[in-house]
Amino acid sequence: MAMTFYYGAGSPFAWRVWLALEHKGIPYEIKIISFSAGDTTKPEFLALNPRHQVPVIADGGFSLYESAAIVEYLDEIKPQPSLFPGNAQHRALVRRLVREADDYFGAVNTPLLVGVLFSKPEEWDEAKIASARDGVIAELGNWEKALKGDFLAGELSAADFTLYPMLAIALRCEKKKPGLGLASALPPKVVAWTKRIEALPYFQKTWPAHWK
Repeated sequence: MAMTFYYGAGSPFAWRVWLALEHKGIPYEIKIISFSAGDTTKPEFLALNPRHQVPVIADGGFSLYESAAIVEYLDEIKPQPSLFPGNAQHRALVRRLVREADDYFGAVNTPLLVGVLFSKPEEWDEAKIASARDGVIAELGNWEKALKGDFLAGELSAADFTLYPMLAIALRCEKKKPGLGLASALPPKVVAWTKRIEALPYFQKTWPAHWK
């Protein structure tokens, strides 16, 4: 029986799991969760995740939430192609990068998303938005320095599938607020890295439908 993947369009956390499922070639059935319809608060969903957030997977009688844990579980049940490749030290590097993306990039990204995507234009605080944008750009400078190969840890890994969706939703802010100046300020290595992610054969399948 195929795994069930509960997905919400535009969620960077659900997106990373979708990329991992496709990369590893694990059969799955996708169930789209509607935030506007309140699907995450319905009893049948809360039975899977009492924190009412996506993503969630159901694998037989086992269910799991929290995207980083799900990606590690997928790597355990189908080791190849690995999202935590290499020896113990390299796998530790991948896990560190995942945490850095979640903790550090996530921390600077949230004020930008709240300030632009989750606020009405008439409520925009231009000074706060500019400060949030500058914070994202500064944090991307750290990733630019760390990029040594084609991907964040050299080989394609869980780290790439963690950071890319978070950056993509940040760039989405420019659709709502043209002239934000984020895309034009991306460091060159980061730009090249995003294009390598976007060239993956399964990438377009995972692009949020309402973004097309």
